Amino acid sequence: MFSTPPAKPPAGSLTGFGAASSAPAAGDLIKDSSDRAFMADVIEASRDVPVIVDFWAPWCGPCKQLGPILEKAVLAAKGKVKLVKIDTDKDPMIAGQLRVQSIPAVYAFFQGRPVDGFMGALPESQVKSFIEKLVKLAGAAGGGAGDILEEVLTQAKEALEAGDIQTASEIYGEVLAADPENVNPVAYAGLVRCLIAANDVERAKQMLAQAPESIAKDKELAAVRSALEVAEQAANAGPIPELMEKVAQNKDDHQARLDLALALFAAGKREAAVDELLESVRRDREWNDQAARKQLVKFFEAFGPTDPLTVQTRRRLSSILFS
Repeated sequence: MFSTPPAKPPAGSLTGFGAASSAPAAGDLIKDSSDRAFMADVIEASRDVPVIVDFWAPWCGPCKQLGPILEKAVLAAKGKVKLVKIDTDKDPMIAGQLRVQSIPAVYAFFQGRPVDGFMGALPESQVKSFIEKLVKLAGAAGGGAGDILEEVLTQAKEALEAGDIQTASEIYGEVLAADPENVNPVAYAGLVRCLIAANDVERAKQMLAQAPESIAKDKELAAVRSALEVAEQAANAGPIPELMEKVAQNKDDHQARLDLALALFAAGKREAAVDELLESVRRDREWNDQAARKQLVKFFEAFGPTDPLTVQTRRRLSSILFS
């Protein structure tokens, strides 16, 4: 996976680099390249097979350890992947575009786009696994890079749900940096969710307002707008212990229960938040013009329609409403 991504996508695009006069020779599995030849040696060559790019420098000890391991594994793959080596001392432009912050840095390209990568010198077993995954990608039905991209986005989502905002934002940033000309709405919305989770509501609002026109109406951004709205509601909900005490003293204090649900949501306790709202609906579904049910709907919009908690809670809500 991408292990050291940028905080923000780069301003430029890989598609702006000039191509070399000729494509890599067939069967030339390992070669040295440059910024100038990057389009031909990597972007164009990756239309056929995955191309691994090893960013290194002569003074880098870990680079000297990783290089031979990469070469051995690529040769063992017998043409199913290729390796391109770029000396960042001589050719720093591509590394700068990709926001490479330390070396060795390895990126894998397939069908013209980055699909995987890692930083640092990995042991041979992990390098083999990395290449095996690329080979499977190239051999998959449809031949697209979607599977690995989906895996990367899933990892970011899981990190965010686990409270690891930094890792999630780094991965989302890497996805956006990989193809700045075609902004991925899931990654863009994910970065906004990271800002919300970090209680940086103003920057989240700003990022939503600046969303590219191509994704501004995407369902992912619609969901994150709802998440931002709920986050702003939750900011005024009050301390959880006090609200829990109010509910304990009066189980029919629906306003306190609603406020508790918002406070729990703000604390990342999504399951507990929906439980409180479901209990309110169960006790008095008509309270305050069905406020608890309507708040659940906002939660569903914030979570997204396919989120397992949305699906599960919808079933539970239906069971209560139609019982």
